[in-house]
Amino acid sequence: MGKSFIVLFMNVSRFSASCNSLRAAAGSDGAIVVAMSGGVDSSVVAGLLRRSGRRVIGITLQLYDERKKVSQSSSLERGASSKSCCAGRDIADARNVARALDIPHYVLDFEDRFRHAVIDDFLASYRKGETPLPCVRCNQRIKFSALVDVAKGLGAVGLATGHYIRIERAPEGEARLYRARDTAKDQSYFLFATTREQLSFLHFPLGDMKKNETRELARTMGLANSDKVESQDICFVASRYTRLFPELLPQAAGSESEVAGDICDLSGNVLGRHAGIAGYTIGQRRGLGLGGLSSPMYVVGIDARRNIVTVGERSSLSVRGVILREINWLCDSVDAGVSIGLDVKFRSLMDTVAARVSFIGAGGCGGEDARAEVIFSEPQIAVACGQACVFYDGERVLGGGIIDETLAYDVAHEDANDACLVAAE
Repeated sequence: MGKSFIVLFMNVSRFSASCNSLRAAAGSDGAIVVAMSGGVDSSVVAGLLRRSGRRVIGITLQLYDERKKVSQSSSLERGASSKSCCAGRDIADARNVARALDIPHYVLDFEDRFRHAVIDDFLASYRKGETPLPCVRCNQRIKFSALVDVAKGLGAVGLATGHYIRIERAPEGEARLYRARDTAKDQSYFLFATTREQLSFLHFPLGDMKKNETRELARTMGLANSDKVESQDICFVASRYTRLFPELLPQAAGSESEVAGDICDLSGNVLGRHAGIAGYTIGQRRGLGLGGLSSPMYVVGIDARRNIVTVGERSSLSVRGVILREINWLCDSVDAGVSIGLDVKFRSLMDTVAARVSFIGAGGCGGEDARAEVIFSEPQIAVACGQACVFYDGERVLGGGIIDETLAYDVAHEDANDACLVAAE
């Protein structure tokens, strides 16, 4: 197995400068690069491509040092490694799989880029009172941006990952994105920001498979990580969300996100105190510290500027629509103001709901500052700014955007609001 070797580059620029020599060493012209996280999914992808006779190059990105993901609490430190992504144990697992498959394998240090592109964005979003999606940012700014550039620099003809999502080629050659066959594993919600150009270079071999089939393939390939437990947590957060800022940015303690403030009802009456807006999200019921009230209360608003968390009864969570920023559209252009009927998701595990989508601004869906108004066909609850709203046409993924604001019901919508509550209960 002389081909299997590992190289750790301390920065990406050094890697880019070395691509020519690496291409020669790995024989990478016409190869497929596989993003190997150390998990079973990406390992099976590498194995499938290897079996098919393709030249395969494994690349693992070191995104976050597991030793940095906790504060000074020794109890947290003991549990940190179990949640790591592309940290010590995962890198070792990826390396072992590469050796078993007899493919070259490189580890790239992307910590600085990950910090700026994902963690800083995550913190900034929480400071604004939003509920961010770091996995979307990681896919958008690291895996399908920087890693695509790395793969192209190596002379590869494509990048493959272990995501459960499908690409189908239209008769004219256009690459189109579709939900995975296994709805329980479908990851399309987190990949809506993938661009049309990137789709032409990407491969998702697991899109037609179920998880148990993937594990069985790993066993038949003799991969040691066939039964490895999946990580369900944000890779760089070791503890509860209330410790986000002390853990990730210790110097932020005492910032506006950590300063205590009022918890108010919809009439502005002060019901209690919060310990910092970063510890709250829309729809939250537990942990509010509000006792003696006649009805359960939910977080219905977070005002970062005034440092106020607003709570209300379940009915107050109902919204009729959202305004989106950072639009990514994967179809033919749509003019501004044109309203189209689509299915949408604003949480990853929910069923799609029907909506009318209108693109706002002179550039329609194609402008750099494009925005979209999404009006749901029926009331929706617990919709949080900072999350994604993803567009679907049946199984096809048409793009989406980040929720910038929600559109509440006014008095004229009280009947619809009541109907929402009946359905929700």
